[in-house]
Amino acid sequence: MAEWDDDSYVGKYLGRHEYLADAEMIARYIEATRDANPWYTGPSPLGGPLAPALLLHSEQYAFRLRDWYLPKLYGNLHIRQEWELFRAVPVGTRLWTHGMIVDRYIRKDRDVVVLEFCVFNGEDVMVARGRCHQSFLLDVPEGQEVVGRDQGARRSTRPDEPAGEPLEVLEPVRKVADLELCMAFSGPKRNYHNDPEEARKLGFPDVVVQGTLSTVFISEMLTNRFGLGWLAGGRMSLNLVNVLWGGEAVTARGVVRAVTPEGRRRRAHLDVWTEKDDGTKTIVGTASALLG
Repeated sequence: MAEWDDDSYVGKYLGRHEYLADAEMIARYIEATRDANPWYTGPSPLGGPLAPALLLHSEQYAFRLRDWYLPKLYGNLHIRQEWELFRAVPVGTRLWTHGMIVDRYIRKDRDVVVLEFCVFNGEDVMVARGRCHQSFLLDVPEGQEVVGRDQGARRSTRPDEPAGEPLEVLEPVRKVADLELCMAFSGPKRNYHNDPEEARKLGFPDVVVQGTLSTVFISEMLTNRFGLGWLAGGRMSLNLVNVLWGGEAVTARGVVRAVTPEGRRRRAHLDVWTEKDDGTKTIVGTASALLG
């Protein structure tokens, strides 16, 4: 149980952070995601190296949790993530962010707090915006298992994929979320995203792979296909519908459903998701990117 009061109100400003997107930061990202796109360290269409689209994949958790988390941490889950990408970020760029609580709502048995953060470059131009929907149990006694392995796999939270042939099927990205990767992504401090004992303390039978890790896998797939059309024009709205447990494999998949004009350019609209080897979907949602 946390030691702070519920002070998470809509409009609460959470502060500012500053970063240097240098080669060292990129190297940490590559280690933590196993995404080694050659644009991150070598030539790109803009000349030099470019930062990954979701370099600040977990920026919401850089803000003090006691400033926006609800007091009851037992069984809390990340249930939705949104991104808008406006500009590619050359390696070496100084970035700054600020965060704010922009919504709070009840969804079934959970109280959900929405944190929005905006990312700016050194010229104060917004390069990206993200929203995290973090959910907290309303009334479940501590000690009770929140989500079991079988329960998570049984839940049907996505209808069948839309009928009709897609315009394009993207090359998938498959990763194994082993404990080494979980520690690189969610460490070095031990927590329920990288340590089985810490997971059990919060009502989970095993390590809960951090939801933002799978969003990064989707972004990797979209970068591979759309390049600058994703890095400087991408949008993504994802629902985290099932738990990915430590040690499981997951595959990011996407299909293009439509292409629409956007000024003198075109935008591809996609269904995207991640799924385990048994077909259980862990993230489902939509994305779009600009076409060259």
